[in-house]
Amino acid sequence: MLFNTTYRNEDYLRESKKMVGKPFSLFEILKMGSIGSSRLVIKEFSENLHPKQHINSELNYANIELRPKGIIVHFTDRLERYAWVIPYYRLVIYSAQTFSIHAGGNVIKFAKNKNYRSNKTFIDKMIRIKNEFLNLGYYDG
Repeated sequence: MLFNTTYRNEDYLRESKKMVGKPFSLFEILKMGSIGSSRLVIKEFSENLHPKQHINSELNYANIELRPKGIIVHFTDRLERYAWVIPYYRLVIYSAQTFSIHAGGNVIKFAKNKNYRSNKTFIDKMIRIKNEFLNLGYYDG
């Protein structure tokens, strides 16, 4: 689900807790290491994720937040802030010429530049946590 989080959004707070769980506690964050990526350069959006007045000429950034039962992709468009809430059971990750996150028929593609390379350990952690949550023992990482 996509939410506008520029201002306090009660629907976002309620639905994100229901779909992906509460944010990790300080103790859990210290135990796990980082739970958020640094910024990634967005190369392409799917139509349903386009903010209403989106302009393609602007450089857009996103970051990923881990939650116990999923992730939240935060991104901006001009002065607006959006959050795409994705439970692990819907999350699909591809790494080809671009790094992309798919869920529910939507996709965000990220450029594979220095920002991607600096986030590689975080992305591996995200895949590992997803597989542990879903009990997927066949992934050889």
